[in-house]
Amino acid sequence: MAPRKKKQGVDKNLVIEAFAEMAKDKKIDKDLLHGIIEETLSLMVKRKYGNHADFEIVVNMDKGDLELYLIKEIVEEVTDPTKQITLEEAQMYSDEELEIGEEFIEEITLENIAENFGRRLISFASQTMNSKIREIERNNLFLECKDRVGEIVTGEIYQVRRNEIILYNNKFEMKLPRLEQIPNEMFRVKKNKTIRAIIKEVRQTSAVAPEIILSRRSEEFLVKLLEIEVPEISDGIIQVKAVAREPGVRAKVSVASLDERIDAVGACVGIKGVRINSIMRELNNEHIDLVYYSDDPVKYISNALTPATIKEIILSLETKSATVIVPEEHVSTAIGRNGQNVRLASQLTGYDIKLLKEGGEDIEIQEFEEEIGSFFLENLLEAGIQTARDFLETEPEVLLKIEGSQAELIMEIRKAMLIEFNEREDKEYVNLLMQAAERIDDEEENYDEDENTEYIDDKAENDIETINEEESDELQNEETLEDEENLQ
Repeated sequence: MAPRKKKQGVDKNLVIEAFAEMAKDKKIDKDLLHGIIEETLSLMVKRKYGNHADFEIVVNMDKGDLELYLIKEIVEEVTDPTKQITLEEAQMYSDEELEIGEEFIEEITLENIAENFGRRLISFASQTMNSKIREIERNNLFLECKDRVGEIVTGEIYQVRRNEIILYNNKFEMKLPRLEQIPNEMFRVKKNKTIRAIIKEVRQTSAVAPEIILSRRSEEFLVKLLEIEVPEISDGIIQVKAVAREPGVRAKVSVASLDERIDAVGACVGIKGVRINSIMRELNNEHIDLVYYSDDPVKYISNALTPATIKEIILSLETKSATVIVPEEHVSTAIGRNGQNVRLASQLTGYDIKLLKEGGEDIEIQEFEEEIGSFFLENLLEAGIQTARDFLETEPEVLLKIEGSQAELIMEIRKAMLIEFNEREDKEYVNLLMQAAERIDDEEENYDEDENTEYIDDKAENDIETINEEESDELQNEETLEDEENLQ
């Protein structure tokens, strides 16, 4: 095999060093860069000499080798220039005696690469290489950011939009969507104004940098803040067992200590509440209840309903529900504002908690907010209807006259309540309800008709008065004419 004589070219070591430096800057593995260079040169050769061209590429990042060899057959007459070369032409590049049928190796140096491939192919190769490097850089950045999901970051406010806030953290742009913000929080673009949030999700995009989604509403954000503020949690001495949250309003966190000497709740609260208050301020003054965790569901549910006092808990492990009997004076505390306390306790423990007032089998009406609706519920409470029994025993006509009520809605609410009490609907009550609804509808229609009649009567009276005035004027005119005729 006869090699072609080498021409003095560009220092290959400098080229390799440039590639190595680029790999370092872009944080690209040397082996990956080696593959990119080799693949790019291979594409150039195939575009120039065809897919069947015989060639060899040598790239050694460590030694600084970058070589490209075309392998051709020496022939008497060339029929395929990509694979063949004449003896005369081959002899021009070699000092050795060559023969027809031998292989001839042509080295394409960096110096004559432009001459061999032309500007278009070199431009294509450059674009291909840059594209592949960007793709690797994009994947590297995505993986780097993906590993940080669940981490709290601080970003400087760059732009406040209607549905999101754009933040910058070093080289990364991050987004805090409206739905991931704490309600009633207000942010403005201000120099050095920052926001803390947790990385909730990282999405790969067509751009180099991935899309980083932040959250301040997630339960994980509260857990991470506790880890930062309470060293015992980050050290593993205290465990956060569960979190239930209504962002910006109230949260419940159950904690357990692995060291009997350390009080889990006390450690989280801190001296004079310094630790928990710091977290509450970060969460827009969200109130946080710290609860002692217990493996005993009854004790755990009782702790979760703090600060209410519990009389008795009837547990159903099959349905994972609990009926909690509460002293009358603690019912409102157990329920909480708009049912918040019992709702969060249910989320925290995983049990469907139903409250009963001690001394009577009853349920607070707030427990049926989903069926009632917040507007009608508020009006019922104002009307003095506090419990399910109050609702069931109220006359149909009274309920129908409360703003926001409808016969169909009342029936749906009664159905839900009767299921809780394991009772059947009273057909007589249904008839009374329908009759009352029809009566009220008739009264409203009659009222509208009376209004219209009154308007018509008033209009008729005005018309009659107008006619009388016109007739009086005509009589006066006639009398005046008669007087004038008599004088004549």
